Amino acid sequence: MSIFPTGAASDEPERLPAAGVETGGPLTVEKHIEEVAAHLRGGADSRLAHTRRFRASQLKALERMIDSHRQDFLDALATDLGKSALEAGLTELDLFRGEIDYAQLYLSEWMEAKHVRVPLALQPAVAKVEPQPLGLVLIIGPWNYPVLLLLAPLVAAIASGNCAVLKPSELAPACSGLVARLLPLFLDQRAYAVVEGGMEASKALLEQRWDHIFYTGGERGGRAVAEAAARQLTPTTLELGGKSPAVVIDGSHASVARRIAYGKFMNAGQTCTAPDYLLAVGSSGEAVLKHLSKAITSFYGKDAAKSRDYGRIVDQNHFDRLVSYLDEGTVAHGGGFDPATRFIEPTILVDVAPESLVMREEIFGPILPVIQVNSFDEAVRFINARPTPLAAYLFSENPRLQSAFEDQVRAGGIGHNICNAHAAVPGLPFGGVGASGMGSYHGRHGFERLSQMRPVLSKTAVIDTLQAVYPPYNWAKTKIIGRLM
Repeated sequence: MSIFPTGAASDEPERLPAAGVETGGPLTVEKHIEEVAAHLRGGADSRLAHTRRFRASQLKALERMIDSHRQDFLDALATDLGKSALEAGLTELDLFRGEIDYAQLYLSEWMEAKHVRVPLALQPAVAKVEPQPLGLVLIIGPWNYPVLLLLAPLVAAIASGNCAVLKPSELAPACSGLVARLLPLFLDQRAYAVVEGGMEASKALLEQRWDHIFYTGGERGGRAVAEAAARQLTPTTLELGGKSPAVVIDGSHASVARRIAYGKFMNAGQTCTAPDYLLAVGSSGEAVLKHLSKAITSFYGKDAAKSRDYGRIVDQNHFDRLVSYLDEGTVAHGGGFDPATRFIEPTILVDVAPESLVMREEIFGPILPVIQVNSFDEAVRFINARPTPLAAYLFSENPRLQSAFEDQVRAGGIGHNICNAHAAVPGLPFGGVGASGMGSYHGRHGFERLSQMRPVLSKTAVIDTLQAVYPPYNWAKTKIIGRLM
């Protein structure tokens, strides 16, 4: 479980020795994590990561890591999730690289203090807001995008001048092991570390003192993180999930079905922003079902099990859960599965009851229920009667309906005529609301999320301009104060 490998490239920053190496004996998980946290707390307290030069150097090192080990990351993603090289590169490595590039481009601007106007009553004075690092951040990553969703928050942590401990998901062991091996070779070990392990490690990490906890995962895990953080009043960012709906007004366009199928079935449906169910308005249902079936076949062939571009379910528990959903409706496309390879065919379900289990739980797999509704208003009521989703999608060219959808539907993000893509725009905040999470990141939003936006007011004491507000008070002072304020 060591996080401090021996030796590093000669052009990398000087390393501090591993915490606990002098003990000579094996450490318990709890003791090891306690020493790791203490080691990095020392880095945070020394203000090591505060300077722009340090932040820029660590972002550059991340860039070198992802560029020089791209094939290693592709191989690990294929091992853990069966991702094709093109899909893994596009949806994980390239998006991560984009986050690094964006942070490098705007880092100096983000770090600048912003001056604000001072009320007349306090003049002469200067006021500003200056971003300050929080200190030590814990980042807990998920298994479905085990590279992007672990390392993109690290970009925000580095840019904002924080030290960080990363906890990869044990359900993606190849990616977890690769990050644990590579990160200490590129980043300064006084400021950044990786801790591998399962539930025991997660519990031990949550018992430590952090200045912020960044968690991406399911609602159950989010509740556990929030409860642990509350005991120490630690702020959190919770990137959860939920049942993200797609509403189709006109299903006659084949492009609509292609975009829904692509957004749903990439990574075998294991995407937090993927459309979880589809609401077909009016007569659009028959056309969209026909086009969806054609789109799936065009993407993955008649036998998706033979497609190089279609992934697999991460583990047996998730596989068994997903297979149980297949009996909760009529299979309109797909429905096949293979326990030996954890393969589930891209599947469309119809005749699904709104109160069924598949409509109450987040699916997080390659099963798409399609439900017929009579009107746009009925679709909106259907969505709002359920917990707030991470995203909501409307497929319509009607500007009035798009505006109404934005106004009436509460969701972490909105997409018109496209799924998932808002998460790929560095300038847009990404995050949930209500049951789908709290807080957002990407670009400047991540920088500010992991910073204290500290107010500073400076006023000279050479000339005391505050005498009008000092006691004792009389009628004249009261009138002057009223005018000033």
